[in-house]
Amino acid sequence: METRESLFRQIETQRHLPTLPAILLKLINACEQDGENLKEVSRIIEHDPSLSGKILNLVNSAHFGLPNRIDNMHRAVVLVGTNAIKNIAICTSVYEVFNQTRGNSVFNLKFFWWHSLKCAMVAKFIAEKTHYIRPDEAFLSGLLHDIGKLVFWVNFPEKYREILKTCKGQNDLLFAEDKQLGATHSEVGAWLIRRWNLQSFMADSLLYHHEPKERILNALPLVQIVYVANALSHVEQQDKDYNITGELFGFSRSQLEELLSSAEGELKNVAQLLGIEIESPKSPEAILSEKDQGGHEDLAREVREFSLLTGTLQNLLQSSDEDTIVRAAYQGLKVLFDIKSVFFFLYDNEKKGLICKTTEEKNSSFINDNIVIPMEADKSLLTSCLTQGKPLESFTGFADAKPIIIDEQIIRFVNKEGILCIPMLAHGEYVGVIVLGLDQVEFSHLSKHSMLLNMFSNNVALALHVDQVRRNQLNRIQSERLAASLYMARKVVHEVNNPLSIMKNYLKILGMKLSAQDPAQEEIECLNEEIDRITMILRSLTTFSEKRVCNFVPVDINGLLSDLMRIMTEFLSQHSNIKLHMDLENELPMIITERDSLKQVFINLVKNAVEVMPKGGNLYIKTRHIPSYFEDELGSEHRKYLGYVQITITDEGPGISDKIKPRLFEPFVTSKGHGHFGLGLSIVYEIIKSLNGTLTYESEEGKGTSFKIRLPMVTEQKV
Repeated sequence: METRESLFRQIETQRHLPTLPAILLKLINACEQDGENLKEVSRIIEHDPSLSGKILNLVNSAHFGLPNRIDNMHRAVVLVGTNAIKNIAICTSVYEVFNQTRGNSVFNLKFFWWHSLKCAMVAKFIAEKTHYIRPDEAFLSGLLHDIGKLVFWVNFPEKYREILKTCKGQNDLLFAEDKQLGATHSEVGAWLIRRWNLQSFMADSLLYHHEPKERILNALPLVQIVYVANALSHVEQQDKDYNITGELFGFSRSQLEELLSSAEGELKNVAQLLGIEIESPKSPEAILSEKDQGGHEDLAREVREFSLLTGTLQNLLQSSDEDTIVRAAYQGLKVLFDIKSVFFFLYDNEKKGLICKTTEEKNSSFINDNIVIPMEADKSLLTSCLTQGKPLESFTGFADAKPIIIDEQIIRFVNKEGILCIPMLAHGEYVGVIVLGLDQVEFSHLSKHSMLLNMFSNNVALALHVDQVRRNQLNRIQSERLAASLYMARKVVHEVNNPLSIMKNYLKILGMKLSAQDPAQEEIECLNEEIDRITMILRSLTTFSEKRVCNFVPVDINGLLSDLMRIMTEFLSQHSNIKLHMDLENELPMIITERDSLKQVFINLVKNAVEVMPKGGNLYIKTRHIPSYFEDELGSEHRKYLGYVQITITDEGPGISDKIKPRLFEPFVTSKGHGHFGLGLSIVYEIIKSLNGTLTYESEEGKGTSFKIRLPMVTEQKV
């Protein structure tokens, strides 16, 4: 025999309760409709005890952190959203679909649903007639009053099956539950409601709904309402419970019959809404109808598809940029639909057309040729499907007219019998088109999965749209920050230059008063050099956010680095435990670039590396030549160059935190603490970009950071 505490601990991790298949299918369809109706979704959920419990559990959890508890299903649906509702419904159904015994089960979900829903409706009608202030609360309490039975059935199916088989009446059932499981289903239901942080009297209504009626006479209204509703919802017990209805609420026999008739009529309306048969079962062992059995099979198929879709959508959510989103979408189409010929044409707002984005090297000619399909090509399947907002295909789409040449070329390129074009739109804005190369047989098979395919394309469109918005927002914020910093820097430079000029003038006068051989002349010259250095630093503050005008000249990178390290010897000597390791490739080719800007880049990166190792460490500087035959590694946008010179600067510092990494090259972002303004790396990044190079990094917390610069090798004429 279990104790209550051990029983609750055992079921505390339960997550899934079985759901009537027809209800779930109806809910999925409602969530997928265009212009989704939240009230319709709410109505469907309200008529299922398992889903209602799950939704209310979520919305009242710490995840949402709402100041007030939610017990109104429509408010819950609005807060959670239909996508989350659909996922919760699918998860809730998995156990029932794949593990629930079919046929003459002693625990029939169809009967359980009928009884729970009728109890909810009767409770709501009683609440309205007695002017109870919260009839929706009465409805939910009635709907969930037997949810403890579902908890027992999910967690202890074999043991509970034997209990149900041997018990003849309600009292026997309560006694057996308490003795063999450790608590009654009333106690488990009340415990569950309290865990969900719902209104406490709702939990009490579940706890006391099988108490002797003498005790109910002194209970609060909600407990009385659910008690009577449960009693009246049992077909075989209605006659003998008329008396307590009169005692508690003063209803006459005729009023009670009218109330029950209204509840029965409402049940029929719900049956019509959900498309299922609702009849008062003769016993809990009633066999599932053929219609319900078909619903199980349809649901099993949909759940399998949605399970695969959920994994794919998880990859989309975790994708950090456009390339990874496209790759995740490509893999998702392969897994979900076994499609291998896939192309993504993304909308370019500046060019007002579609540009191909592919993940397959064999299809790279689309990218290399910079193909743009203009939106003016309104007879193309690609642009038409986007402007019309619906999928279009070539198998029947050209019945009345010959396809335009662009479509013919694409069909020929994909080496299939035809194409299916699926639009990607987000919030009414163009995102792009997914083009699938298909044979006729593949197209016929895929037509059966149109809803799933549309769901998938909508989620891909949303992921790409969010990434675009994020990048636009990031560029806007960075531009605003740079503009603000430039404005402040100019003010500072203007104000500081005046006293610096005065200081230089006084130093000049002082030098004139001294003889040329005076030892103080050397100190005066040092002061002048330091003032000039301050002026140079101030000038750099006003240029880091401006568009750079580059003065390209032939530069020996190895020589430049060697000279800088000699100049920085004094700086490095102040950090006595820093050991410099130079690994410069022999005969490194010269490149056409801007010498002074590269000096600034190298000084910044070396100083950063030294500053993150205050207790000393190793500093590595390495150069390498990357010939043009490694162009595949560099990406298609850089293949026009003759090769690259690569400079790597590596430290053994603490590494870059995950919190800083996404914004590392933004101005005013730093992990060095007080006295550092986070401008160095943003300046370096802008300089390298202006030199047509790339700046990347690898870093692991506790294991140091490596910055890698790649500068293109070009002829002087190409600059």
